Amino acid sequence: MMKASLLFILSFLVFSISTNSSFTSAAEAPEPVLDVAGKMLRTDRQYYILPAANVFGKFRGGGLTLSGIGKNTCPAAVFQEMSEQKNGIPLSFLPVNPKKGVVRVSTDLNIKFAYPQTCGQSPVWSIGNYVYPSGDSFVNIGGVVGNPGPKTLSSWFKIEKFGYQDYKLVYCPAVCSYCKVICKDVGIEYQNGKRRLHLTTDYPLRVVFKQA
Repeated sequence: MMKASLLFILSFLVFSISTNSSFTSAAEAPEPVLDVAGKMLRTDRQYYILPAANVFGKFRGGGLTLSGIGKNTCPAAVFQEMSEQKNGIPLSFLPVNPKKGVVRVSTDLNIKFAYPQTCGQSPVWSIGNYVYPSGDSFVNIGGVVGNPGPKTLSSWFKIEKFGYQDYKLVYCPAVCSYCKVICKDVGIEYQNGKRRLHLTTDYPLRVVFKQA
């Protein structure tokens, strides 16, 4: 009888610990990023990054695209379409730890255009001058997918909530525990009449995601 009681108690304790661990893991998981249709962003799908509507209900420009810097076609960098009628180029999001294929907020990830190499560079986003981000820290391409660590710091971004339904893109990599990084938001700077993405502490680009 005592053996049966002891076995019951042990079984109950194991069940309790397992259940509590599951609840804790679920509670600690960052919330998923949602597209404009209210569906979770998936790693195996492509999306347009679009500006969120402002208080007047109008869009500020279009989606994100590649364009040459200055008057030259190459090298290319990340820009915003001037026309709100243009969705730009689809992108995919590749988290550092793609659990169940869901893209989550506050999680390191790579952002990749659905294009082959452009100007001899990979279509993966990368930050220029990422060690000391300043006014000339622009969002470029030529980044690396995966391989988290000090050599790939420039290629990691995050998606953060910004308001009730909107988001912002952030450069604040946590893939290297001993590396010093300066966290900044991704915003827009006018350059030669075009809207180029760069790092800012003032005006983040408020965005939403639409499945391509």
